[in-house]
Amino acid sequence: MRFTTAAGSLPRRMSPTSVERRFSLDSNILVHAADRDADANRHETSVALLAQAATSDCVLTLQSLTEFFSATTRKRLLSPEDAGAFVSDWLAVFRVAPNAAGDLVDAMRALKGVRISSWDAMLWATARRAGCSAILSEDFQDGQVLQGVRFINPFLRKNHARVEVLLGG
Repeated sequence: MRFTTAAGSLPRRMSPTSVERRFSLDSNILVHAADRDADANRHETSVALLAQAATSDCVLTLQSLTEFFSATTRKRLLSPEDAGAFVSDWLAVFRVAPNAAGDLVDAMRALKGVRISSWDAMLWATARRAGCSAILSEDFQDGQVLQGVRFINPFLRKNHARVEVLLGG
């Protein structure tokens, strides 16, 4: 599988894509990509995912970027300058969906019927509004579908083919 191999640096510009399915990445994928001391498989898989996502129909949420900066600096994985450099690179490469007031309303409604955190509900609502059909994350219940958005754990072997489809493979 292409996305599980080590990848080079991210391209500076987003390339046109033939992928019809839009997806988003949770902050845990971003953190694993930046954390060279993390589990080697998670790090390499995340780096490769990001490299391929940059040429796919991937939208990052502003929330994921904020969570990445907060987690990596709070845990001292990265200095604020280095974490900021990652965020700046991703802002240059990916389309970014900011949170909107309606996302909060949708997230609160979703919380009534689903067992996810309020932060994850907000991520879902923003990605859904941005037209995403999937969110790649290890934090959600794998395979769960919430109003048309499927949560996929890209680290599980059973999901590799589904991830390849999202990445245009």
